[in-house]
Amino acid sequence: MTSLTVNKPAPQRSLWPYAIVAAFVLFALFIGYMVKQAMSTQVDLVSKDYYQQELRHQQRMDAVARTNALPGAVDVAFDAATDELTLQLPANLAGQQATGKVQFFRPSDQTLDFAVPLQADATGTQRLSTAKLKPGYWRIRLDFEAAGQAYFVEKNITVAN
Repeated sequence: MTSLTVNKPAPQRSLWPYAIVAAFVLFALFIGYMVKQAMSTQVDLVSKDYYQQELRHQQRMDAVARTNALPGAVDVAFDAATDELTLQLPANLAGQQATGKVQFFRPSDQTLDFAVPLQADATGTQRLSTAKLKPGYWRIRLDFEAAGQAYFVEKNITVAN
């Protein structure tokens, strides 16, 4: 009897297990990178006490409604030619002692925010120079009280070079 030897071909290795493991590793690296990016992103709120301001939201809405109900409008006018902001209280509030503040908010850079006191003259007018404001978008908030009632007006301006 003769012996016959049959050579079986060596089994070929499949690349699928390696591809699956590589896909999982790449996915894990991608997720790790995204988490690192999310954790290193700085999130600045417009103001330090943002959450406390949000809690006072209803009081602010009441002040806005009261301001809108005035017989005359509270005018906040910006004149770019003269770099001047003019605040004009209605005639019925002009004779009263209005106290409050004018806030200048720069949404893109909270370090530029500042406030000045409301100091309207006998006619209810106050003029403020805007020459020192950096160019860009500004939010002006006039928050004042007259005759025991709170009032609020907000206006957006853009200061050019």
